[in-house]
Amino acid sequence: MSAIHVPSDPAADARLLADFAELSAIGSTPPAGVERQAATAEDGRSRTWLAGWLTERGFHVSCDRIGNQFGLCELTPGAPYVLAGSHLDSQPRGGRFDGAYGVLAAAHATDRLRRHYRDTGTPPRFNLGVVNWFNEEGCRFKPSMMGSGVFTGALSLETARTTTDSGGVSAADALAAIDGLGESDVFGDARTVHSYAEIHIEQGRELDKAGLPLGLVDATWAANKYEISVLGAQAHTGATAMADRQDALYGAALAVVAVRELADRFGTALHTSCGQLTVYPNSPVVVAREVHLHLDLRSPSDTLLAEADALLRQQFAEIEVKADVRIERRFAHTWTGQSYPPAGVALAQAVVADLGVGAMPVKTRAGHDSTNMKNIVPTVMLFIPSVDGISHAEAEFTRDEDLCTGVDVLTETLARILDGALDPQAARVA
Repeated sequence: MSAIHVPSDPAADARLLADFAELSAIGSTPPAGVERQAATAEDGRSRTWLAGWLTERGFHVSCDRIGNQFGLCELTPGAPYVLAGSHLDSQPRGGRFDGAYGVLAAAHATDRLRRHYRDTGTPPRFNLGVVNWFNEEGCRFKPSMMGSGVFTGALSLETARTTTDSGGVSAADALAAIDGLGESDVFGDARTVHSYAEIHIEQGRELDKAGLPLGLVDATWAANKYEISVLGAQAHTGATAMADRQDALYGAALAVVAVRELADRFGTALHTSCGQLTVYPNSPVVVAREVHLHLDLRSPSDTLLAEADALLRQQFAEIEVKADVRIERRFAHTWTGQSYPPAGVALAQAVVADLGVGAMPVKTRAGHDSTNMKNIVPTVMLFIPSVDGISHAEAEFTRDEDLCTGVDVLTETLARILDGALDPQAARVA
C-alpha cells in the first residue's frame, strides 16, 4: 500500500460543495438544471467564474485559439504538465453535473496538490494544469468534443473556428464575443503535456445499480453519427392527392422508426437515437419538402456497428421507395471502439484500493474529451455514479458523498502521476 499524499478533509469537502453550488447557479434553470451552450453569455459567465477562482489561487489562466481555457500551476520550471479537466458547456436545459463537476473536481484536486507541494517543499516531477475544453457537447456547434479535437489534431483549427450555429454565427465570432478566444496556442514546443486525467459522471446506471462510488474506464464504445437529409417535394396538404405526395417528413419519420427498430433488433449491444430534426418549410398547410436530422449508432463492437450501418443503408433504400423521397447521408462524427491505456487503468485501480474506495471497470458509451486525449498522452478516466442513469436532462443527479469521493480519488491519482507513476516521457502537442 502506498502512502496517501493528501488525506480526505471534511473542510475541503465543504468547500467543494459550496463552489459547486455557486457554479451551478450560473445559467440555472428552475428544475435544478443548467443551460450554458458553448460560447453563449452563460458559458462566458461560467468561464469568468472559473478564471477568477484559479487566479485567486495563483494559477495562470489563458485560452488557446479554439477557446480551450487553461489554468496552469508551475511547480517545477520547464517540466511538462499533467492536465486534468472536462467542460463547462451544457446541453439545452441540461444537467448541472455533466462536465462541470469534472472541471471543478480538477480545480480542487490541483489546488490541494499545489498546497501540498508548497507545504512540503518538495517539487514534483511535473507541473499541474486545469483545462475547460471548449464545446464538448456539440449542441450549438458541431461536432462534439471540438476543443479537445483541435488540441489533439483530430480536427483542424480552421474547420472548428469557421463552423457556424443555426443562426450563422461562427465559433470564432461567438468565442470573441465572450472574450474566450486566445491569439496563440498555450502548449507547443516550449510547453508540453505529459498526461491527462478526467473525472465525469457516468451518464449510465452501472455504478448506481452496483452501489459503487467509482468507475475505472477501460474502453469506449464505437460511434457513428450522421447528418441525414430527406428530400421530397413541397405541396398543398389539402389539395394534393396522397398518391402524388413526396412527403419528406413522412420519410424522416420512417427513418426515425427504422433507427429505433435497429436497437430493438440488436438488444443492449446497440444504442440508437435521433437527436435533432429540422423541417422545411415547416408550415401547417404545406407538405414538407426537406427534413434534416441527426442520427447516431453506438456499440461496444466495431463489427456489430458495421453490420447495423449496412442494415440502415438497406432500410433507407426501402424508405426512399415507400415515401417517394431521396435520402442523403453524411458522416458527421465517427470513432471506433478503443481501449484506454492499461497503465492508467492500473494506476486508478491501485489508488482506489489504497483509499479503500469501492470501484469497478466500466466502458464509456458516451464520448468525452479523454476519448481524444488518450490518443496522444497517457490518460486516466474516472466515473462517479449518476442516480438512475439520468443525464443530459435537468433531473441529472449525483450524491454529495460521491462528488467528494471522486475528488479524493482524482487528487491521489494526479499526485502519483506527478511522482512518475505513468510513462515520464512528455508528449508534444502540435
